[in-house]
Amino acid sequence: MKHIVCALWIGMASALVSVSAQTPAAAVPSVAGVQSQNIFQVKPDASADPQYADQTNGERAKVQPGNNAPLWRQVGQGVTGYSSLPTTQAPEAGNLIQPMVQYPGARVTNAGEGWRQVRNQWIIPYGAALLGLVLLALAIFYFTKGPMGHDHPESGRKIERFTPFERAAHWANAGAFIALAVSGIVMAFGKFFLLPVIGSTLFGWLAYALKNVHNFMGPLFAVSLLVIILTFVKDNIANRADFVWLSKGGGLLGSGEHQVPSHRFNAGEKGLFWWGVTIPGIVVVVTGLVLDKLIPGWGDVRGDMQIAHMVHASLAIWMMALICGHIYMGTVGMRGAYKAMRTGYVTEGWAREHHELWADDVRTGKIPAQRSGVGAPTEGAATSAQAVRPT
Repeated sequence: MKHIVCALWIGMASALVSVSAQTPAAAVPSVAGVQSQNIFQVKPDASADPQYADQTNGERAKVQPGNNAPLWRQVGQGVTGYSSLPTTQAPEAGNLIQPMVQYPGARVTNAGEGWRQVRNQWIIPYGAALLGLVLLALAIFYFTKGPMGHDHPESGRKIERFTPFERAAHWANAGAFIALAVSGIVMAFGKFFLLPVIGSTLFGWLAYALKNVHNFMGPLFAVSLLVIILTFVKDNIANRADFVWLSKGGGLLGSGEHQVPSHRFNAGEKGLFWWGVTIPGIVVVVTGLVLDKLIPGWGDVRGDMQIAHMVHASLAIWMMALICGHIYMGTVGMRGAYKAMRTGYVTEGWAREHHELWADDVRTGKIPAQRSGVGAPTEGAATSAQAVRPT
């Protein structure tokens, strides 16, 4: 009897399950007007539709709820979606991924990834190699050739090589450049040589502080660069003597006992003025202002910022490499050069050794030996304030 009752109960339960399976599921009531989607309504064979790949996100949601592939495909293709922000304030609002480009040295990819490839695969490694090779070459040159020139007695007549205004402009520009170079090197290469030593916390604070130093020193460099260009451009125009200087390698390849005659600045110094300071400096300043978003209409979109950064970083490294040579020649590489910029005066012997044509112009009276009202602050000041008269 007990077995018969159990069999009846099992039969009734099976019948109820069968009836419920044939009854369609009741729709989930909407809440606040929001219609939910039933994942059991997904059509497994929806991809067989010939128009499946061309479906919009709304059309895909009807056959495969939760499948947002069309949306993200458009995002990856750089399609700009809807945004309530005005384009005047946010020109790229609604656009997540930039369009496809091919920057020099990078494969065809979206602009953001292309910029990353150029920076990490070209600017950083090759820029570090260039700076390292320049420093190594200068060290080799110093230990093989030593300082150029001779020591000249300070008791002789003095010629004013740089006026106080010229020296002030030079040191202002030099100070700004060094601050920009140091902060730029830390931001670009610091994670390779500083981060492992001082740790991420201290490096983060240091990089943040130097970033602000970089931003605020940029305008000072721009103003001082303009002053430098206007002050020294007249003496940096090429002439016939410069081609003679270049043909003889500036005397660097010989014994160094006799310098190639030149005017106030030789061809090497003129080359540095144009190709190491003026031309790249102007471009670096303009691209820096773009990165700071200080030029109206420039830097409002990511593409402008990426191109500006690549040009800015490349030319800044180029300038640092050439300025390293300038610093070397102005300090330990040439006797008397640093003192000339510090005091403004050189001896007549130094002028004849390093800039013979300029010394001749001073001797003949074409150029005054004293261009400012400040006398030479060295021994023999009574004679140093006098012009070198023709003989």
